[in-house]
Amino acid sequence: MNGLSTVFIVVGLFLVGGIISFVKQGMPRSLVVLLSIGAAMCLAAGVLRLEVWN
Repeated sequence: MNGLSTVFIVVGLFLVGGIISFVKQGMPRSLVVLLSIGAAMCLAAGVLRLEVWN
């Protein structure tokens, strides 16, 4: 696992924590959807950059 994939995965998990927090606070659904799209993209980029796929 290289550094950039680790950063993507950590940022994605951080954003997932933000999603949970925003849902508990009752934030607007559009903001939660936008944050979840960003989290999914970060996690997908981090997983796809892992060297086990080669």
